[in-house]
Amino acid sequence: MNFRQLDLNLLRVLAALYRTRSVTTAGKTLALSQPATSNALARLRDYFDDELFVRSPAGLKPTRLCEHLAPGVLDQLLALETVVTGQDEFDPVHSDMHWQLSLSDLGEMLFLPPLAAALRTGAARAHLSNISVAAADVPAALEAREIDLAIGILQPRHRGIRTELLFREHYVAVASPDWRPASGRSGRTLTARQLAEASFVVASPTATFHGSVEQMLVRMKLADRIVLRARHFGALPDLALSTDLLAIVPEMYARNLRQRYDFRLWNIPNAPAYEVRLVWHSSTEKDPAHQWMRSLVFKLFKRPLRADANTGVGASAKI
Repeated sequence: MNFRQLDLNLLRVLAALYRTRSVTTAGKTLALSQPATSNALARLRDYFDDELFVRSPAGLKPTRLCEHLAPGVLDQLLALETVVTGQDEFDPVHSDMHWQLSLSDLGEMLFLPPLAAALRTGAARAHLSNISVAAADVPAALEAREIDLAIGILQPRHRGIRTELLFREHYVAVASPDWRPASGRSGRTLTARQLAEASFVVASPTATFHGSVEQMLVRMKLADRIVLRARHFGALPDLALSTDLLAIVPEMYARNLRQRYDFRLWNIPNAPAYEVRLVWHSSTEKDPAHQWMRSLVFKLFKRPLRADANTGVGASAKI
């Protein structure tokens, strides 16, 4: 394999195919016809003596060699583009950059308002869209540049995906101000017996933030106490206030609700903690605009880690 014999334009095709997993889409991003893109792929296969991509129901699937090559090629092409175009700085005041995030419905409620306020103050010409992607599809969406970053309970193990922990959180119970445990005294923490006597409403979203409330109740052997399942967290306030049901929600969300509703709030004993992460693709690692956005997310939402994530309702930081 002689590097001098490699047409470096083919590396742009390799990067586009890796991002899009489609010959047609890759060709469009490079202003190439489908035959020209297919021909470039054939030349790449001949040079590397490897298929590089094989067909699958989800599109082109990279081979092991391709998974080794492509992320580094993406990084180097981005660095070269930065050098050639002189885009070594990002000016948020004058930029009309359009970022695409992946947030669940709860993520929209908790993260989008602070992000929007910060952008309107410091980058008023910029645009922001939430392209909600199911958690399992986040790595592919990042690789295809369908989204720029995601925030949620995400721990992808895919090559080329970068993550950083924002904070650890746990679940609490909220209910109407008239709700009382069926037995025992009413303290700050509900006992296992009081929980076993209660009835729950939970949200079961399908996107990137929370799908683990019900899993927690299963582990605590309380799944049979779930009497109502909602599709979205936004439905829980009215449901909890108008019924005798306990809503199980993240503490951050509970504190956000208490600013607007008259809720009672309890700790749940031994409630497992979960980690909320910012996730992005390595191809944007050195891009000044993406670096600026990630820094903004860290500034707004990153919290110091606590020794014990379940130390009590009063111990949690707020946005």
